[in-house]
Amino acid sequence: MRDLRTVIDVPLVRRLIAGQFPQWSQLPLTAVQPGGWDNRTFRLGDAMTVRLPSGAGYASQVDKEQLWLPRLAPRLPLPIPSPVALGMPAAGYPWSWSVYRWLAGKPASTDLVDDPARFALALADFLNALHRIEPDGPPAGAHSAFRGAPLSTYDGGTRTAILALSGAGRRQAALRAWERALAEEWSGPPVWFHGDFAAGNLLVRHGVLAAVIDFGCCGVGDPACDFAIGWTMLSAEGRALLRSATGVDPGTWARGRGWALWKALITLADKRSMHADSVLARHVVDTILDGG
Repeated sequence: MRDLRTVIDVPLVRRLIAGQFPQWSQLPLTAVQPGGWDNRTFRLGDAMTVRLPSGAGYASQVDKEQLWLPRLAPRLPLPIPSPVALGMPAAGYPWSWSVYRWLAGKPASTDLVDDPARFALALADFLNALHRIEPDGPPAGAHSAFRGAPLSTYDGGTRTAILALSGAGRRQAALRAWERALAEEWSGPPVWFHGDFAAGNLLVRHGVLAAVIDFGCCGVGDPACDFAIGWTMLSAEGRALLRSATGVDPGTWARGRGWALWKALITLADKRSMHADSVLARHVVDTILDGG
């Protein structure tokens, strides 16, 4: 199936809404910015959002979120997306899609956070709650982009990305850091994980963490991927608070660093990456290679 990122637009969503939920067809509809990669999101009226997978690889996440988000929500300390309706393929769009309740807030960034320490502790509270929910969900796999699966799933791609780094010393340091993470294999019981616990999926309102969105990569398995946030957004002090407040074991923490390194390396190696993404990725790599 060809990629639909360039054609999922307001006219298409209007046709889908009119055909399946005509009671909402007169509501204002606007694309949410910044746009997502796995999904395209649109605001519908004041109280709803429409979310459509951008490719076949993400289509299975719709039914997963529809089923599991209502079950997870009561057990979590912050709002998460709440399904309102399930849309069907139509109007030339080939996959199921979702309507959710709108969650107010802006994607997290350091300049929006009033108290970095409080923010790090709020992240810890959320992860503690999520990781303690009965692990009766879908095991990690293709639906989660292999988040929650062994870090070695991405060994080949990571080693290739390391070769793209400039400087032999830098490449060797990255390889050592990656192999240290690989050595820490997961041996604990499976737990729920978010899978893409990143700044763009954390909503900030009035300076504090207000909601967590985009559970498309969620599932049950190794929670290490959720700790990558320590390097992709937090300072050294924030990482220390997150580690202490979650009580994460050293092996899981090391694998979390590995997940952060993997994502940063493949972003730097991808010539299509936006400049801002590359700047962040370079910062993450530098932090990890400097011992952070």
